[in-house]
Amino acid sequence: MRDATLSIVSAISPHFSKNSWPGIREDDKVRKGRQSGHIPIVRVNATIHASISTSTSKPGVAPHFRRHGPVFRVKSAGLRPQCRQASGDASPSDESLNRTALYELHVSNGGKMVAFGGYSMPVQYSDFGVGESHKWTRERASLFDVGHMVQHHLSGPGAAPLLERITPSSTASLQTDHSTLSCFLHPATGGIVDDTVITRLGPEMFYLVTNAARKAYDIAYLEEHIDRSHGTVKWEVLNDWGLVALQGPLSAEILQRALVKAGAEDVDLKALYFGQCKHVTLNLCPNQSSHPDTPILISRGGYTGEDGFEVSIPPALTVIFTTHLLESGGRERLRLAGLGARDSLRLEAGMCLYGHDIDDKTTPVEAGLSWIVHKDRRASGGFHGNETILRQLRPVKDGGSPPKHRRVGLIVESAPAREGAEIINPANLNFGEVVGKVTSGCPSPTLGKNIAMGYVETPFHKPGTPIEVLVRGRRRKAEVVKMPFVKTQYWKQAAGTSPG
Repeated sequence: MRDATLSIVSAISPHFSKNSWPGIREDDKVRKGRQSGHIPIVRVNATIHASISTSTSKPGVAPHFRRHGPVFRVKSAGLRPQCRQASGDASPSDESLNRTALYELHVSNGGKMVAFGGYSMPVQYSDFGVGESHKWTRERASLFDVGHMVQHHLSGPGAAPLLERITPSSTASLQTDHSTLSCFLHPATGGIVDDTVITRLGPEMFYLVTNAARKAYDIAYLEEHIDRSHGTVKWEVLNDWGLVALQGPLSAEILQRALVKAGAEDVDLKALYFGQCKHVTLNLCPNQSSHPDTPILISRGGYTGEDGFEVSIPPALTVIFTTHLLESGGRERLRLAGLGARDSLRLEAGMCLYGHDIDDKTTPVEAGLSWIVHKDRRASGGFHGNETILRQLRPVKDGGSPPKHRRVGLIVESAPAREGAEIINPANLNFGEVVGKVTSGCPSPTLGKNIAMGYVETPFHKPGTPIEVLVRGRRRKAEVVKMPFVKTQYWKQAAGTSPG
């Protein structure tokens, strides 16, 4: 999944030297903004009405950390409010930007902060370039702060029917402690309102994660449809909760060690497979007796293609647990990572970025996400936009109407293709026939090639199709390829004992 209204590459480019990530160019809006002193940000102005039960746990007294080694620095373990609204254009340090609970940790460890999705977020760290951080994640493990994402609880007898109506997933049959990637859909068009991960926590209890940049839209959308449930759905937005992503081949070993040291010796991560989750109660907080029944939620998965975990953390434990995890891993195995590496990693994994690779004018079929429309839903329908989506899925001989364009992966020769680059029919020698557009692109640190994804007209979407991309006024040869670009390393039950 996941989120942005601004391109990460565009948002971060003013903070790179020319040599920090070859090929990065800032777009016109960001360049003009930098020159005028104003970096564009996404404004979040959400009003939560009485129908929403919003979590507003009061932050506890910040504990004091006595360090025994200068591994990671924390200026303050105090919990900063996470739902202050951004108003006006601002620099990343401007108080108008939202901050996650880990903001001070980022700054103390040399985080280069940028405005992203209405939050001040680290794009990289002063002692580690984006390319280095990317490769570290593939070889060892990295920790990403994703606390800007929006976490929700939906519960009650109407929760599953609601999700069956607004998404194409089989949430009614989703097993407890299992997750699925899905999308909120527009009723008429089947366009993607937002992508989300849905986790079933109990018979009538679901946990959702949505994108920060879509918060206002998602809240309005959910509020509208929850109102129609006539009191059968309770909605809780976990505004103060932390969320971190531990990603990389050493992730399981590091997290297992951290859990044992925190008093959770009975948790066996080898038995927790991709797409599964588990609540774990820790003994870390000095005031543990005041909230003994608030566990963390560990979900196996992530946004990099590597084995890893996303951990949802209650407010009083966010800084404590994150610091504990970093110290348990040790600097030689675990490093903090920012938005820059997260973007190139997800692109290598073939994952979509909302606002770029998917939007509300794109259906799951066009986006190459047909697999999220579960088999039983294809037969029963009953979800938003089902007429459009099911028609796109049906063969022409059965009355179907395939989409006119589809998301594809590209390998581009010579120069990297960036968002907005035109995709050209190579048979047209006069620059005339534009058959698509690039939505994301960068040099792949893992492959040493220029990779991109974008949308092309259906006749050009098959892997192996030669294509050309217009880069800086010059036609560059390219080829349509299958995604992911880099093989995923998820820990799957089907594989038995190893990632795959």
